[in-house]
Amino acid sequence: MALLPFDDRDGFIWFDGKLVPWRDAKLHVLSHGLHYASCVFEGERAYGGEIFKCTEHSQRFKTSAELLDFVVPYSIEELDAAKREVVKANGKPDSYVRPVAWRGSEMMAVAAQNATIHVAIASWEWPSMFDPATRMKGIRLDIAEFRRPDPKTAPCRSKAAGLYMICTISKHKAERKGYADALMLDWQGRVAECTGANVFFTRDGALHTPIADCFLDGITRRTVIDLAKKRGIDVQERRIMPDELPSFNECFICGTGAEVTPVAEIGPNRFTPGNISRTLIEEYATAVRPHA
Repeated sequence: MALLPFDDRDGFIWFDGKLVPWRDAKLHVLSHGLHYASCVFEGERAYGGEIFKCTEHSQRFKTSAELLDFVVPYSIEELDAAKREVVKANGKPDSYVRPVAWRGSEMMAVAAQNATIHVAIASWEWPSMFDPATRMKGIRLDIAEFRRPDPKTAPCRSKAAGLYMICTISKHKAERKGYADALMLDWQGRVAECTGANVFFTRDGALHTPIADCFLDGITRRTVIDLAKKRGIDVQERRIMPDELPSFNECFICGTGAEVTPVAEIGPNRFTPGNISRTLIEEYATAVRPHA
């Protein structure tokens, strides 16, 4: 099936303060954000017309920009309203929502303090990354060669475009080998995250997840932790070494795109998706849907 290009679609994109026809949302080839990765973004989902944790995403969006030394020129309230306007204008109440901010084309050098900051917001239909009908079978993960960087070498708390370069490379390599994704270690060789999702493991009825200090502390990650604790599940945020993987029973990843998805294999390690994974899939599905 032919892919539908993202530059040639019907609909609207919110661009620098107003809705424009989808195909007219363009930037110049000499934009600083393209050449020097001075760009931040968010990944969100609307369910039934309501964007899950909309304001929390807007807050992180602005914080991400500040960590890259620029300011998103809209308030959190304006961003929330713009996202809702886009979802409504595109007529798809269940959709993925992508805000993005970048430095423009006024300056083309490493330093670009006077470049205009642009903001765009798009939304489109995008089902869960992995088939819900077969979700409990679990996906297969490779182990990536690249590692998440030392927090002293990169703005790890920012959802910045440049930090995803090694994720794209790692996911491509994994998919070429028949895996769905790749598990990344951190700069010290400890378990970190996948290329676009956080990871959890279970053992003896407890959840174990890496401390998010050199990769993004995902909003979905925090949601899952809260849901687990409300269910009385012990959650341990700690350092996890790769040689611990054989000792875990279940494994799942979570993120806006992946939602909650069980894992059956990480390299030579096998897991059996079970009750904790199923419970948190169901709890998350309930949490994201608008409540009457």
